[in-house]
Amino acid sequence: MNFANAFALSLQRNLALMAIAAAATLAGCSTIPSSGPTGGQIVSQIENELGALPIKLVEVRSVGDLPTAISLGAVFSEDYTPPAPTELVGPGDVLSIAIYETGIGLFGGGAAVGGADQVFDPSSRAERFPAMRVDDDGTINLPFVGDIMVAGRTTNDIERLLRNALRRKSQNPQVLVSIAEGLTNSVIIGGDVRQPGRLVLPTNRESLSDVIALSGGNTGEIKDMLVRVQRGETFSEFRLSDIMANPGQDIRIFPADRIQLVRAPQSFSVLGAAGRNDQIAFPGPRLSLIEAVAVAGGSNPNSGDPRAIFLFRFVEDLDGKDTPTVYHFNMMQASSYLLAQRFAIKDKDVLYIGNAEANQPTKLVQIVSQLFFPLVTLEGVINRPN
Repeated sequence: MNFANAFALSLQRNLALMAIAAAATLAGCSTIPSSGPTGGQIVSQIENELGALPIKLVEVRSVGDLPTAISLGAVFSEDYTPPAPTELVGPGDVLSIAIYETGIGLFGGGAAVGGADQVFDPSSRAERFPAMRVDDDGTINLPFVGDIMVAGRTTNDIERLLRNALRRKSQNPQVLVSIAEGLTNSVIIGGDVRQPGRLVLPTNRESLSDVIALSGGNTGEIKDMLVRVQRGETFSEFRLSDIMANPGQDIRIFPADRIQLVRAPQSFSVLGAAGRNDQIAFPGPRLSLIEAVAVAGGSNPNSGDPRAIFLFRFVEDLDGKDTPTVYHFNMMQASSYLLAQRFAIKDKDVLYIGNAEANQPTKLVQIVSQLFFPLVTLEGVINRPN
């Protein structure tokens, strides 16, 4: 027996042993690596409560099975008492004061005097004082008048107060008072806005979107923006895209509110036998389940099971308690494609596409083929006639 015949005989024995091993492996094909459980395994684990959490399984077969949005109460109290309105002056405000005089002036000089030909100058002259900031005690200091309590008064009240104080010191004084900087009626806005800092509310009736516009607008994409509002001890978050789409969420802003715009893109994770396993950012402000499946590449035609589309989510009830919930879609049914269009994906959802139950034997055949093919090829080369 030459070397070639001996090697061929050994090869045939090895092939036979490998075939026996393959048959044994076929009985335990569950040990072959996979991208995750099958749909049947997931349903069985949930129904038998085999996991660490009591999970609620929802078979989505009709519109009534779709999740409904819970209408939560208003974040900020309806009976909230805002600080002083715009027309009231407070500590820290900056006042602009102008006093108009005629004839002999206390601030702007006297009239022309010329003996018997004395001429009274009827023209008025205005004396504009430097900007005056209201101190912590709520007062300002004006020449020839002294300290004046202005906090809690309107500009009209301050005008009358100054006229009365100057009445016997100046001839028919007229006073104009305006608020140059109304810190009492301001908010602090920061984050991803073009003009962060202190913003004075022009009318004290501005909404959240008004304040963002007055600060120059947001610098990032609207779909990625999160708005945080702090009012006293109360704190809440809003999606900027929701504010723009729903006027009901465009709340009124009051003085002393603190507003922060933060870039926080929404995303969902895709696992299992999908065309793409990844954390995927929302391409727009809103995303449906059917769009999420499409973005993820759909069910892998070689390993995925379109009947096993699962959406994992923590659902918050009216009491604020989170319930682990799994929504199951069978995409082999035409109605599921319509229902999936009405199912809204939320931030941090997990989309799972189950493995096909027939996938394990297929993988086994692929593994055995990879093992046998080099040996078969080598045998053919050896037995090739010279």
